[in-house]
Amino acid sequence: MMALGKRLQWGAWVMLAAAVGGCSSLSSLNPFGSSSSKGAALVSFQPTLTTRTEWSASVGAAGAYVFQPAVVGSAVFAAGFDGTVARFEDGKAVWKVNAERKLTAGVGANARLAVVASEKGEVIALDAATGSVKWVHKINAEVLAPPSVGDALVVVRTSDNRLVALDVADGQRKWIYQRSNPPLALRNFTGVSFEGGVVLAGFPGGRLVAVNPANGGAIFELTVAVPKGSTELERVADISGPPVVVRQEVCAVAYQGRIGCFDGTNGNTLWSREFSSAVGLDRDGRNVFVTDDQDAVSALDVATGASLWKQDRLAKRGVSRPLVVGGYVVVADHEGYVHWLQKDDGAFAARVRPDSSGVGAMRGLGSGVVVQTRSGGVYLVAPQ
Repeated sequence: MMALGKRLQWGAWVMLAAAVGGCSSLSSLNPFGSSSSKGAALVSFQPTLTTRTEWSASVGAAGAYVFQPAVVGSAVFAAGFDGTVARFEDGKAVWKVNAERKLTAGVGANARLAVVASEKGEVIALDAATGSVKWVHKINAEVLAPPSVGDALVVVRTSDNRLVALDVADGQRKWIYQRSNPPLALRNFTGVSFEGGVVLAGFPGGRLVAVNPANGGAIFELTVAVPKGSTELERVADISGPPVVVRQEVCAVAYQGRIGCFDGTNGNTLWSREFSSAVGLDRDGRNVFVTDDQDAVSALDVATGASLWKQDRLAKRGVSRPLVVGGYVVVADHEGYVHWLQKDDGAFAARVRPDSSGVGAMRGLGSGVVVQTRSGGVYLVAPQ
């Protein structure tokens, strides 16, 4: 395996999507979907943190999809199913446009472009400064995850697990990366991103692949989990959520599989243990934080994988992937509550409910989080 070395400037987002068309999806495992079973009652606690909604805005409901805001500096980009795409600064709309087509995914953005995907399999690039359409490219495939926007390429992952690279200037296709799919896979909406010369992508079957953005060729592959079981359902072992890369260490988790951290320079496993998560993990310099498939949030030692604490008072509440924000771990649930947990022991520190429609996705912004809800609300929630 080729070493990551300096090719990866440690900080990558990985996308994973459902397999559709030749590969059935497990839509019930959508991490941001609503739960049909009654969740645990909210526990009472004495808040140790005061939060407030700094600003709020709206971009329209998500429909059957999950829309994820993008944060670029102080700018927040968001989109909705009805075609609305907007850029907000301090809660004020710098621009808000309608793409004139129903959307399924977005937003991927950098300082130059904001990119979304339509129901007709189109990738639409908008000028990040003005909202005007720069180009449209039809890839004739469903896109569930926000495109990744780099300096030279826009990389899109289709729901049948292909990576499609488009020229950032005009949208022309540069390459396609694809691999064989298992019969079943998670229907997931996590975005894809690339940094430092490689594209990291988690695939069904527990594989993590680094792809060369110059030509779409695989540079290396890590085995995070190995499918096991006698039925196809038991053998679902997809990487869930974005692997997180810090100081040449790649940490990732799989559904019905394992969680572990790897040395990115040689591919060696630093530690690995049995675990199952359908939503993913986050980490800081000392700990890995992960939500399991029973909606418990755990902290593990990043050096050894040893358990440090477990917060299991959110069972059956459709808990999201953790997000490390300052001294806290932030998770959301399907009833729209955002929970701030103490990073050192997992105790509840604060709770806020921007609206009751359920949280679709969150992104960090400074000491706060940008929350986009199922009804299309966009909120910046931060400590006072």
